[in-house]
Amino acid sequence: MKGLWRKFFVGSFVAYASMFGFAHGGDVKVGSIAGVTGPIAELIAPIVASRMMAAGVVNDQGGLYGSTKYRLLQFDSQCDAKAAIDAAGKAVNVERVVLVLGASCSGATKAMVEGVTIPAGVVSISDSATAPGLSGLKDGDNVFRVVPSDAYQGRAIAEQAIKLGYKDMAVSYANDDYNAGIAKVFMEAYESLGGEVTASGSHEPDKASYRSELATLARGGSKALALFAYYGSSGINIIKNSLEGGLFDKFLAADGMLDKSVIESIGAEALAGNIHITNAASDSDNVAYKLFARLAAEHGIDPAGPYVAHGFDASFLMALALEQAGSAERGKIAKALREVSGGGGEVIYPGEWKKAKKLIAAGKAINYEGATGSLDFDENGDVAGLYALHGVTKSGEFESKLLNE
Repeated sequence: MKGLWRKFFVGSFVAYASMFGFAHGGDVKVGSIAGVTGPIAELIAPIVASRMMAAGVVNDQGGLYGSTKYRLLQFDSQCDAKAAIDAAGKAVNVERVVLVLGASCSGATKAMVEGVTIPAGVVSISDSATAPGLSGLKDGDNVFRVVPSDAYQGRAIAEQAIKLGYKDMAVSYANDDYNAGIAKVFMEAYESLGGEVTASGSHEPDKASYRSELATLARGGSKALALFAYYGSSGINIIKNSLEGGLFDKFLAADGMLDKSVIESIGAEALAGNIHITNAASDSDNVAYKLFARLAAEHGIDPAGPYVAHGFDASFLMALALEQAGSAERGKIAKALREVSGGGGEVIYPGEWKKAKKLIAAGKAINYEGATGSLDFDENGDVAGLYALHGVTKSGEFESKLLNE
């Protein structure tokens, strides 16, 4: 499967690169680091395509500065800490990229920024790393993300648990930065809202069976399980084992479980009305999102996919910061990034590169309003955001609604 996936990704990249006209010399190089292989590879593919689409818009509308190409160099983090450090080392120290976009999973992103980008003074922007621990890093204002922290999502899941009538729940979480972090936030929020955590425990990924761990959790008496895991490494197996053993039949989960393969592997009959999954989302009625969705549809990308809009925003915002800085000097990017995303200036929407370029050249302030909403960074480089709740229908589709924060 992994071999087939690598062939698909490389083929897709070549196709997109050809479509968007990437040059191979004299370009402004940005490292696009993502979990191309690993536990959520299928989820990552459209995010990377969306990043590349944003770069294509920039190049099609005049490029950076005079007519310099905005080039994304692709690296695979595998959603693994060591692989992410290796990928970032090649990007920063060998290819001498100006910025880094990525590296998908939270643990890989934390390892990457602490091990490579922060020491090198290179700005990074994440479009999908949500672990609360990234907010408190001593990063010299070099770590940003366009997706909200799980400090918000964990509480949103807890609120939904109460609204769904789950007075008690067991909690299982994968032993990594992202899943352990959001589980901690969830449990604290859930109990503060009156819920009871009957049992909780971590689990290791990629095991053939989780029956023993689940049996231990089930002794607490709850039939509802809050599951924080990646679908491809443990999540699907945990739900299967739960149902097969009659241990748990109601599930709440975060975005690491939002993939159609969950339904395909387990079956709509078992999941309909019994599972709810949250993820960072966009307001589909917002003008910025509509413009992005139109672009995505033109390029065969599903705009509603998890973090797909965030991928576009991160890539497009990077280009705006580079244009605002007036050069590809690493030390100028963080300041420029805050300038183009703050509340002041003329509004720029997704795809409006030519307009932004003209305003910047005239010395006028701009404010990028993204497909995912306003991207006003706080002191930690974080943004607020919206969440959606996804259930499963009897016909085997996700049914979604936007949650108001």
